[in-house]
Amino acid sequence: MSNIPLQDAFLQVDAVSHTFSDGVQPLADISLTLPAGAFTALVGPSGVGKSTLLRILGGLLQPSSGRVLLKGHLPHLATDPIGIVFQKENLMPWRTAAENVRLPLEIQGISAPGRVQELLQLVGLEGFEDTYPAQLSGGMAQRVALARALVHQPDLLLLDEPFGALDALTRERMGQELLRIWRALPVTVFLVTHSISEAVLLADTVLVMTGTPGRISERVKIDLPRPRHLEMQFTPAFRHCARAVRAAIEEE
Repeated sequence: MSNIPLQDAFLQVDAVSHTFSDGVQPLADISLTLPAGAFTALVGPSGVGKSTLLRILGGLLQPSSGRVLLKGHLPHLATDPIGIVFQKENLMPWRTAAENVRLPLEIQGISAPGRVQELLQLVGLEGFEDTYPAQLSGGMAQRVALARALVHQPDLLLLDEPFGALDALTRERMGQELLRIWRALPVTVFLVTHSISEAVLLADTVLVMTGTPGRISERVKIDLPRPRHLEMQFTPAFRHCARAVRAAIEEE
C-alpha cells in the first residue's frame, strides 16, 4: 500500500452523467469514492465511457450533470496538480527527456532541476536525460511521460491505458515499475485498462463499467498481499479475483 494514510472522500464522484453535443451519452449516474493513497483500476468493454470518466476526473471535461470533488474542490479548480498519462506518450520530439519532464514546471514558472533528475532516476532513466524521444523505445518514452506527470508532485495520478501500445513483456515490466513508483510516492492512482490481469495485479479495487451509457456495475475488492509480483498471477487467489472481474463484465 502507498505510504500515506487512507482518508475518506479524497475523490468523490456524485451522480455524474455526460452527454456530448451530438447527443451521444457515454456515462450515466456514476458515483464512487476514492480514498487517498489507493490504487484503483477501471475495466470494461470498449466504448462504455471509461476514458470519458477519466477526463472528467481530471477536470479536462465538465460533466453534464452531477459533480466531482477532489479534496473538496472541482478538479479544474483544484489547488493541487493532477497528473495524467495517456496511451500515447505525446512527448515533444524536439525536447530531450529531461526537457520533456521539465515542461509542467516551466508552465508553472518553477525552477527545480533537482526534481527533474529525481523523477528520471525514479522511473529508471538516469543517464538518458539528453536523449530525444526518437531515440527511446516505447517503454522508455512512456517512462518519460510518467515522470512528466509526476514532476509537479500531484496528489492524483490518472492513467488511461498507459501501457496499451507496448508489447506484452514491456507492459508487464511497466506495471511492476508503476507499483514501485506508487510505493515510493504519496500519490493516489486511478488506472483505466482493458486488461483484467493487469487490473487485478496492480489495484486495491477494480471497478467494472458496463452498459450503454456506461455505469459502474461492480466493485471487486482485491485481497492480495503487497508487494505484488508477476508470479502471483499463477496463484488460486489471483485467479479467483480475475474470475470475479470477468464475470462482472460478462454479466452485461
